[in-house]
Amino acid sequence: MTTNISSVQALKPVTGDSAITEYVTAMIGGQLFGLPISRVQDVFMPERLTKVPLAPDDVAGVLNLRGRIVTAIDMRARLGLPKIDDTKPPMAMGVDLRGESYGLLIDSIGEVLKLADDSREVNPVNLDPRMAKMACGVHRLNGQLMVVLDVDRVLEIGGSAQAA
Repeated sequence: MTTNISSVQALKPVTGDSAITEYVTAMIGGQLFGLPISRVQDVFMPERLTKVPLAPDDVAGVLNLRGRIVTAIDMRARLGLPKIDDTKPPMAMGVDLRGESYGLLIDSIGEVLKLADDSREVNPVNLDPRMAKMACGVHRLNGQLMVVLDVDRVLEIGGSAQAA
């Protein structure tokens, strides 16, 4: 038995990097969210957002980002949160899905956190259902809950992003 445990430990990488995920954090409506850094292409301030006629409410418009057409998704609308009447321009996190570029409009960008995969928990039963259907777990951080967003789910809900 002891030999088997030793051989399993010997197979683990010495650095332990396989058990760590880096997250880019963002605030949306006072809630902390995290996206795996491997899914985030850019962080930018959207300029010259062009509205798309007949687009769903959560599609804020399209913009040109270094020659790419990017569909801007209003994360407040996607999460069912009220719009803010703040003159502060939103930030955006650029993500790709099936070759299409999207900008997730957020209230503010945070920092990059390295968190152990085994500290991620399943969605709590009391997590707002609007968040739960886009989340793939949570991390508890010093009294604050970081909701881990599943980019695929965020962009698939209702197919609204595909309509743009």
